[in-house]
Amino acid sequence: MTLRRPAEGPWGVVALVLALLVVFGGCAGGGSGGEERGDPGPASPSASAPTPSSSASPGLPPALTGQKLAWKKCGASEGHPAPGREWRCAKLTVPVDWAEPTGDTLRMAVIRGAATGERRGSLVFNFGGPGGSGVSLLPLFAAGYGTLHRAYDLVSFDPRGVGGSARVDCRDDAAVARAERTVDLTPDTPAEERAFLADARAFGKSCAKATGALLPQLTTANTARDLDLLRTVLGEAKLDYFGVSYGTELGGTYAHLFPRHVGRMVLDAVVDPAADTVEHAKGQARGFQRALDAYFRSLGEDPKAGTAKAAALLKKLDARPLPVGKGRELTESLAVVGLVSPLYSEASWPQLTRALDAAEAGDGAPLLALADSYNDRDPDGHYGKQAQAQRAISCADDRTRPTAAEARARLTEFRAISPVFGPYLGWDTAGWCHDWPAKGDRTTPEVSAPGAPPILVVGNTGDPATPFEGAARMARELGEGVGVELVWHGEGHGAYGSGSRCVDDTVDAYLVRGKVPAPGKECR
Repeated sequence: MTLRRPAEGPWGVVALVLALLVVFGGCAGGGSGGEERGDPGPASPSASAPTPSSSASPGLPPALTGQKLAWKKCGASEGHPAPGREWRCAKLTVPVDWAEPTGDTLRMAVIRGAATGERRGSLVFNFGGPGGSGVSLLPLFAAGYGTLHRAYDLVSFDPRGVGGSARVDCRDDAAVARAERTVDLTPDTPAEERAFLADARAFGKSCAKATGALLPQLTTANTARDLDLLRTVLGEAKLDYFGVSYGTELGGTYAHLFPRHVGRMVLDAVVDPAADTVEHAKGQARGFQRALDAYFRSLGEDPKAGTAKAAALLKKLDARPLPVGKGRELTESLAVVGLVSPLYSEASWPQLTRALDAAEAGDGAPLLALADSYNDRDPDGHYGKQAQAQRAISCADDRTRPTAAEARARLTEFRAISPVFGPYLGWDTAGWCHDWPAKGDRTTPEVSAPGAPPILVVGNTGDPATPFEGAARMARELGEGVGVELVWHGEGHGAYGSGSRCVDDTVDAYLVRGKVPAPGKECR
């Protein structure tokens, strides 16, 4: 369990899907305007079957660049039924190690829904995580993409290590449930700390045993290379892309590696590219605390008093978890996750009210249900694998490995940022990749993209999981004339499809007609 998932996000997927299905239902709103500048860009070939693009990266073998995707009816994916007949699925062959493109390969799952109108090309989505399955999620979200779907084939994929693409499977349900019962994610005693670190070490070992040589290759940079091969095989000279949450990190990485291959790119709910492990955790502590403050203000309560009450509840649960039945109980760690889940969408705040009121009255079931939804646990005790893939991908990326002593020393600072979420996130900096069996790829992602066309970066001032400050940093680090920031004054994780017609119209105009908004345009 971690709050890092965005789309997750901290991108469970089930909670995020439910939240987005709610917010896609309406698009009222407005905003301040700004002069727009044109970006005509070449149109993609019309609706014939795609053939591999001639703009493949040099040095790749024809067996990769010349492959043709065998589209067929999609089957069911984990936790989701088969989508409708308008969707087609295929497998793309990619190298396990991009340093040896003629070596071992894996098969990457891809999904596509053909454009419903005059086709401009393919628009590829990544919905975050890391660990989110695009093959499962795209059909669920597509109803909110009507304007985009008329102009584009909507395409998504399961990144390496996810879903139908050599899925990471480090622990079975029994082991996940056992850790949930026995490991305190905010340890207060030496014994709890030893158990916390031992569990983290055991998780890494089980991942290494199950995943083998693929484990160190689960990097965002390698997924960006997979994405460029997908662009080639789809027959697109440029990549048109929509990344959400972790998908913004992937998009920024792609732009850095392949600036000349960038077409129209939207990055929404932006991961801060300048933040290392510790700064990322601090940012999320601030983001979730801001969302909690806004929640309490919406009830007419003083945020400080509400926060103190929530922190007192967590302290009580740490001393004595609430029994819920069927051998389960609401622990402090699960309660934190239950608090996080509804903060992803303002539409879910009433659920938080009911859960907190019930917990104060001695009934932990509603808050536990929110935690289960976030953790992708079904009523039968089966857990989805997104959290495991997320951890494996994150640790393949991140070489910053704070020690337990360093985390302990920072707890005062984390508690000052958020008495509710700070201790959890502070300890997470040490436990997440503790004693991981593969070295991380980098400290922070490199996203500078000189030579790329304008990239639209969308920031939401009330985003809890990817705080607003990250959008400005992403726009700045992409480079002058490349990163163009759009600001939405709203609540929840992400902006597009969240109720602002100003945001939706601006994004649609950019992706469909190439209209780049004035930098810093605001939607209220």
